[in-house]
Amino acid sequence: MAPRRPVRRVVSLVPSLTEAVAATAPELLVGATDWCSHPADLAVVRIGGTKNPDTARIAALAPDLVIANEEENRAVDLDALRAAGVPVWVTVVRDLDQALGSLDRLLTGGCGLARPDWLDRAAAAWQPVAEPAATRSAVVPIWRRPWMVLGRDTFAGDLLRRLGVRQLYADHPDRYPRIPLPELLAARPQLVVLPDEPYRFTAEDGPEAFPGVPAALLSGRHLTWYGPSLAEAPTLLAAQLARPLPG
Repeated sequence: MAPRRPVRRVVSLVPSLTEAVAATAPELLVGATDWCSHPADLAVVRIGGTKNPDTARIAALAPDLVIANEEENRAVDLDALRAAGVPVWVTVVRDLDQALGSLDRLLTGGCGLARPDWLDRAAAAWQPVAEPAATRSAVVPIWRRPWMVLGRDTFAGDLLRRLGVRQLYADHPDRYPRIPLPELLAARPQLVVLPDEPYRFTAEDGPEAFPGVPAALLSGRHLTWYGPSLAEAPTLLAAQLARPLPG
């Protein structure tokens, strides 16, 4: 939804969108979630989590626009904000091209800003990335207890595909299916990709579950956030994928 008045006050319910606005027009931000960690010196009112924002506190900030994402934020919270008369802009992002277009629409159309240089740099950074001739099959857990992996139609999955990673569950009916560990092992992946968010996989927490399978530890921010981090993501993620821990 487009705002009804010039945008001077923004509340962000999505960490990557918080970073995007902060890198473009930081003076607009008046509120963000507890999970909005970039930039590190962000000094705005904290309004709770992405799944449990304090909608009354958000409305009290009198924002001209609240920015959200259909996957990260609950419809019931966004409906409560709309009922309070707060304009809400909801992004839908399933791949890189959609992310770049969505960011342009949000910043230029939603917030009334000039297209930022960092967005051009992000688009240019991925332009030379051709799909590699050689690919590695992989499972990409995003949670454990229970194990959950990337499935179909995900932004992170699209980035990995562009970097030569073939997800074994890319055609699963669910976007984030729960797959028992024995089934993941039986799929015989050539690689296990372990990002550090939403679950914080580390060298000590994750690889041991996949004996004999090389494990690539990836920056979750660069794999799952769509914002300024996209400009450095292809180089960083490619380097991390090239140096997996031995299985």
